[in-house]
Amino acid sequence: MVSMSKRLKNSLNNVQGEISLKYKYFLVCRFLRKKKKMKRNIARIQKYEHRYEKSANRPVQFLRFIKTVHLPQIQDTPHLSQHCLLSLTQKINTGDMIELLSEIKITGSGKQRQAGNELLPTLMSSPVLQKSLSVTGVEFCYHISSVTSDRVWVSDWNNVSLIDTAAGNTIYRLTDYSELESGNHTVNSESELIYIDDNANISKLSTDMKTTTLLIDKTDPVWTPVCVYYSPSSGDLLVGMNIYNRHTGLFIGKVMRYNVSCQPTQTIPQHNTPNNLYQSPRFITENNNGDVVVSDSARRAVVVTSRKGIHRFSYKGPRSSGPRLSPRGICTDVMSHILLCDGITNTVQMLSKDGKLLKYLLTDQSPGISYYAPYGLSYDFNTHCLWVESESPRDANESTLSVYRYINRHPAILDQK
Repeated sequence: MVSMSKRLKNSLNNVQGEISLKYKYFLVCRFLRKKKKMKRNIARIQKYEHRYEKSANRPVQFLRFIKTVHLPQIQDTPHLSQHCLLSLTQKINTGDMIELLSEIKITGSGKQRQAGNELLPTLMSSPVLQKSLSVTGVEFCYHISSVTSDRVWVSDWNNVSLIDTAAGNTIYRLTDYSELESGNHTVNSESELIYIDDNANISKLSTDMKTTTLLIDKTDPVWTPVCVYYSPSSGDLLVGMNIYNRHTGLFIGKVMRYNVSCQPTQTIPQHNTPNNLYQSPRFITENNNGDVVVSDSARRAVVVTSRKGIHRFSYKGPRSSGPRLSPRGICTDVMSHILLCDGITNTVQMLSKDGKLLKYLLTDQSPGISYYAPYGLSYDFNTHCLWVESESPRDANESTLSVYRYINRHPAILDQK
């Protein structure tokens, strides 16, 4: 009986050992398969990580890649806390992507990459008159807004006229506008005229001259719009305004910024700038760095503030005594120069973006400048030409429009090794 029990016990032990050995072998094989699969998944993740890191030096290619390529999905991937898995969708947040790419630091490899041919602007030794024409029916042109190379809006105290400069004809006359000796009109990116009408509202005229749209209604009985400028970079409208202070007998000015929805977003001066920053802003423009540039006739100065409304400088002319400046039309060019008509020196002055007088670009003796000093200015960013207006000496009902080129744009080869 005892021997039978021992044999039964041994048989059970043998069966249990055999089962344990087979199960252990099964578990080992299963573990090896899992381990092999995990290695493949890790290698795939590392490959994509490496690809994204290498593409950091080519951000444009990286953006195109993630917008057009569907990344393969890895199924049954175990959670790996030591890796940061990317989650990419077809919709990319541009702001976040720009912020991310701006933090990338690229170190030089010692070899210059080819940058291609770029048109770099340089000043010519002297301006060259391209063409000059007489505009009949415009008594004294105060302001110019260029539309195309052969079409400009000009204004006097009677109307705003669209001029075909190729033929010298008047295409259209707008009569319901404010009779101000100021920059009271501008042109937006759609070539539509934006102007201050005779009710001191800001209105827009369509390109076919058939539809007028009210943009900004004058609801403030105190402040009166005087000048307006459309910012091509942001689509904002900059409006110069003033009021008359009966107690002091002086004007007080300000600049309002309106967004593309014509909602006010900024007032200059702000609380951190003097309240008498402006008196009578007559002409207004914006420089490439975001500076707001104002020609203030009452202050006899060009007043420049930053994009945030902080006063940067006031240019009051080249001389240190006597009446130094009588600012009129103003504009900026592709090189961030400030161009200014001055009624005292009868010149078009060129300033740096920081207010330093660089040169007298034009004088009353320059070709194309008629008897009276230049008054209206407009820079065409498409042709890089400067439009200048002066009154014709032959007829009081006639003005002279002249076009000058003073900037060269030539290729610069940057692929040197």
